[in-house]
Amino acid sequence: MRISIGAPPAAKAFGTLFGLVFAAAGVAFALLPLVFEGFWHRDDSCPSADEVSGIPPELLPPEVRDCVSGGGWLSFDDGFGPIRLIGLVGIPVFLLGLYIALKSVRTAAWLDGTVVSVRSALRTKKVDLATAEVSAGSYTLRHHVGTPRASVEHVPQIIARDPDSGRSVTIPLRGIGTPLLPEKELRALADAMRPGTTAAAQLRALADNPLGLSS
Repeated sequence: MRISIGAPPAAKAFGTLFGLVFAAAGVAFALLPLVFEGFWHRDDSCPSADEVSGIPPELLPPEVRDCVSGGGWLSFDDGFGPIRLIGLVGIPVFLLGLYIALKSVRTAAWLDGTVVSVRSALRTKKVDLATAEVSAGSYTLRHHVGTPRASVEHVPQIIARDPDSGRSVTIPLRGIGTPLLPEKELRALADAMRPGTTAAAQLRALADNPLGLSS
């Protein structure tokens, strides 16, 4: 059974595109300083190859010989200058953009029997809910920060930890475009857990009363 976490298709496409554009900007930021460094350090006083053609290289002054053999560009073998160091900022920007794109595309979760699998940007983790230590919690989302419409939303989640390996997975109990996962998915997760656990009872309570309204 597919668990409805992650973004809806339109948001997933936007997140992927945004991440790729961000990554491309990081590559450009890393490479452009190397290109501009050459322009800024070009030696216009260096004669062209045509101007010194016919003159044996050993008769040319050392500085002219090096200049001509280098095509008029200063060597980049003198280590990292300040321009190159600035370009290094593009590397984390590229990695962040790539991570955003992968997270948008890959984030998913599914339940196979009692084993829940959660796939993130870089890996997939599996935990058997029938034997796992399951606890309930929440994470915070802040909306319209810095505006009069600012609000804080607490999204419930469950954390399942394998007692043997210590591996854990986190499942947000929020559906695609809905406040909570569909009732069918909440009950399936609860049924996969050991009978009588607190987390299973909380999931069934959410399935019975998703809005938390008192009767």
